[in-house]
Amino acid sequence: MASMTSPKLIAPGTHVLVVGLGKSGLSAVRFLRGLGIKVSVSEGGRATSLDRGVIQWLQGEGVIFETGGHTSDFFSAADCIVVSPGVPLDLPLLKEARERGVPVVGEMALVAEYLKTPLVAITGTNGKSTVTTLIGDMFTASGKQAFVGGNLGTPLTDYLSGPQDADVVVAEISSFQLDAAGGFRPDVAVLLNISPDHLDRYASYEDYVRSKFLIFGNQSASDAAVINADDQAVMEHLHALPVKNGAKSGIASRLFLFGRDRQDGPGAYASGCKVAVSGIARPDGQIEEYDLTGSALSESPNLENTMAAILAARIMGCPQEGIKKAIAGFMPLPHRMALVAEKDGVRYYDDSKATNVGAVLAALNGIAQPVVLIAGGRDKGGDYCILREVVRQKVTVMILLGEAKQKMAEAFQDVTTIEFAESMEQAVQLAINLARSGEAVMLSPACASFDMFNSYSHRGEVFREAVLRGLNMTSHGNREGGPGVKEASAA
Repeated sequence: MASMTSPKLIAPGTHVLVVGLGKSGLSAVRFLRGLGIKVSVSEGGRATSLDRGVIQWLQGEGVIFETGGHTSDFFSAADCIVVSPGVPLDLPLLKEARERGVPVVGEMALVAEYLKTPLVAITGTNGKSTVTTLIGDMFTASGKQAFVGGNLGTPLTDYLSGPQDADVVVAEISSFQLDAAGGFRPDVAVLLNISPDHLDRYASYEDYVRSKFLIFGNQSASDAAVINADDQAVMEHLHALPVKNGAKSGIASRLFLFGRDRQDGPGAYASGCKVAVSGIARPDGQIEEYDLTGSALSESPNLENTMAAILAARIMGCPQEGIKKAIAGFMPLPHRMALVAEKDGVRYYDDSKATNVGAVLAALNGIAQPVVLIAGGRDKGGDYCILREVVRQKVTVMILLGEAKQKMAEAFQDVTTIEFAESMEQAVQLAINLARSGEAVMLSPACASFDMFNSYSHRGEVFREAVLRGLNMTSHGNREGGPGVKEASAA
């Protein structure tokens, strides 16, 4: 939760430069203007890429802005610089500003100083959006008003601009946001997992891991940390942190672990589809049980995600009844192992959100049947070799497309059959032709989408349309559904 002391970054008369005018940057500008702060904007993209209404609003507010690049005149005039998450922090102009003593922060630093509502923050390489949404549902089912946003959707500075009348803020936080988070301090911080990702931005995997752990950096003994005990990278880093002031671990907050094996101390563990929780809100020491049988959350990785969500919600006072109601009614988010259709014993899954190797690893480990895997896209610097063993065990054919297809083929050519495609439509048709009854066709790319698509959601929609079109044409040579074709409800 934000510190209730007087703001330190933004004082009357401060001139703030906002760098980057994406969704979060524009939200920060609106929030700062609402405070009466003098704001200017430096946007790397061309003016033609900006919405005309945004430009008119900036002009109406008297906000001076530049587009098409960054200039020293804008940076040297600022007393404080607020960077959008997508802006690299190693820009030379940002380095020069820091050397002059100018604070360079992100939107989470504003949250640290102005948020008045209790905060649950969720980070990790995979599963953030699912857990953030599920925790929000748990509060709603418990009769509490929750603002759900952050990296998931609505920027937190939008909430700061309003009356701040929610009972709790539940926020997905990316590593990019944590890198410039200032005094950001959540009441409950959740770290789901860490696997190689964004190595096109970070100098090393170790730097990326350190970035994720920044979510705990400002917590105190009154706060809580929820951590995945089954994640080797997470636990190795946790154990390597120096222990200070008599704390039990290298973080100052109360520690709650979750995992498949029973943990010592407070936390959650799973046995089959049942989750046991101990050490929270039960002075009698009894264990609480949650049965996920039959729910959309009963299998990995969502079983682990649910354990984290239960812990966070219980720590913040949600009753068991509300949590169980939310679990029973939860539907998976789009493009995350979403069943698109089934025909002749073959299931077709859209897992387009799997933009890194860790997400694909979780998807393949969580599926029982053999897989025809469609993968590839824009490389993010991850180590594909992490997937070699599970690909050997689960993937009968790998169909590759996009910029990374040759690199991926080199990583997997000796463990599975490789096919190439020039488009998603061609990849899907190949998969339809190659898949056999009892197998699954899965789009799980391990790469970013921007070489061929506008976003991972765009990629998933193209996949979905290609599957439905391909199955219908396979049945009758036209767009009419035929026997044996079962289309799943929209993701």
